[in-house]
Amino acid sequence: MIIGIDLGTTNSLAAYFTEGGPKIIPNRLGENLTPSVVSVDENGQVFVGRTAIERKQLYPDTCAEVFKRSMGTSREYHLSGKIFKAEELSSFVLRSLKEDAEAFLGEEIKEAVISVPAYFNDVQRKATKRAGELAGLTVERMISEPTAAAISYGLHQKNPNTRFLVFDLGGGTFDVSILELYKNIMEVRAVAGDNYLGGEDFNAIIADIFCKKLTINEEELSEKERVHLHYQAEQAKKDFTDHSKVTMKCKLGGEIRVCEIDEEEFEKASQALLTRLRRPIERSLSDANIKLKDINEIVLVGGSTKMPLVRRFVSRLFGRFPNVSINPEEVVALGAAVQGAMKERNELIKEMIMTDVCPFTLGTDVVVGREGGYKEPGHFFPIIERNTVIPVSRTERLYTANDYQSMIKVEVLQGESRFSRNNLLLGEVEIPVPRKKAGEEAVDITYTYDINSILEVEVQVVSTGQKKRIVLKKDDVDMTDEEIDARFKELAALKIHPREEEENKLLILQGERLYEECTGDMRRAIDRELNAFEAILDKQNRQEIEEARAHFKEFLATANDMKWDEDF
Repeated sequence: MIIGIDLGTTNSLAAYFTEGGPKIIPNRLGENLTPSVVSVDENGQVFVGRTAIERKQLYPDTCAEVFKRSMGTSREYHLSGKIFKAEELSSFVLRSLKEDAEAFLGEEIKEAVISVPAYFNDVQRKATKRAGELAGLTVERMISEPTAAAISYGLHQKNPNTRFLVFDLGGGTFDVSILELYKNIMEVRAVAGDNYLGGEDFNAIIADIFCKKLTINEEELSEKERVHLHYQAEQAKKDFTDHSKVTMKCKLGGEIRVCEIDEEEFEKASQALLTRLRRPIERSLSDANIKLKDINEIVLVGGSTKMPLVRRFVSRLFGRFPNVSINPEEVVALGAAVQGAMKERNELIKEMIMTDVCPFTLGTDVVVGREGGYKEPGHFFPIIERNTVIPVSRTERLYTANDYQSMIKVEVLQGESRFSRNNLLLGEVEIPVPRKKAGEEAVDITYTYDINSILEVEVQVVSTGQKKRIVLKKDDVDMTDEEIDARFKELAALKIHPREEEENKLLILQGERLYEECTGDMRRAIDRELNAFEAILDKQNRQEIEEARAHFKEFLATANDMKWDEDF
């Protein structure tokens, strides 16, 4: 049997498919949710879930949580003298779910479909797959969390033609996906999100309110007291589900401190977080070229959507009440179980064809020509745009930038910034070319991206036919903390070009933001205008700069009007 697993930031759970549909698998304590918390004692024994939470109250330095946010990074967690990475800690949670499923179902579990945030990049997805393998599971298929949720709702959908907007706010991540169900085809139209926004941030808001009202300096608290403070803040957040005013109590410095917090001040303090929720929604609608009135169902997913202030925010934003007919904390695991049944070709379920999208733009580094023959390296050239339906293959032809160069290096990049240095380096391919003048030699670069997040890059020299190919599947390119520090030192030491006027800086930043938000022809037009404006700045002629600034400002205003739906 293939089970479905929702590997969450705050809680994790597993489900399986039955004749009556997908069902949640209770853990060894008889609970549906297993907290994603790990504790390791001095003897090396590992505790997961509720037990780990209790140990955290007593021995905070032996516990780790919210490690999903660090998946695919070099961050290390030190627990009782032992060092772990996020995927290793996640594997402990997955192994616990696997063992609970085996005890409940009475059979060995060898394979699972694991959910991941829609906005996880390739490195994060591969780290999740490694976590599954470390737990003794075969993970041939991962499914994005909003897609899993849409599958759950899609099974109960009477209308075969439905557009879903899935609002997925978990403990540590936020995703928005727009999906369309047409007969038996579930098509992902667009995804967007924020991997550093979730319920934990709302807990921090409540803890901050508590400290400010009682004039407590959180930094002066012991580690054990800080853990207690944030635990009580989480409990207060949950109490807001049934009450408009909550009383939060904490024992700090041997004294019980009490504070009353009402929902209005909590919502006011959370405005910055609510604002951050809006941008991915705008981006996904724009990328899908869909207006709000065309959305049939707004689905809430994730435990943090149980907060009344989040539900009010969503209702006001969309002008209607969202669908919460399936438990937001369980819907992803249920959808993952359905995906597992599809993979097994279970006869009890009608086959549903899934299409997904590439969540980030994939491209390479290029040199851009400036006026006067000046060449500026370090610009990002998109090859597969974000939210392109996968599997997909795209080919672009690029030419040599320097006279008599003997080698072309293709850097494989992932991200949305127009500058290569701000995007994620996945790998690189080097291939020799005949030594000729700039522009006389060319290579065809082909990116092929499949549904399992495997990227194939093929580079072919046009004149000789020589090819080189890499498959970015297992070897992840990460930067260590030392390398990141060194990179920032290098950037800080670079001579800054004289573009110090605030108005010019602001326009360039606005242009770069629009570039990241757009795709296709609009993105290329913005890039051309940005390059033209920067070229004028390079010349440092005051009159030309003023004229170019006025033109660029007008262009940005027009582009912005075209970008966002005025009714949004």
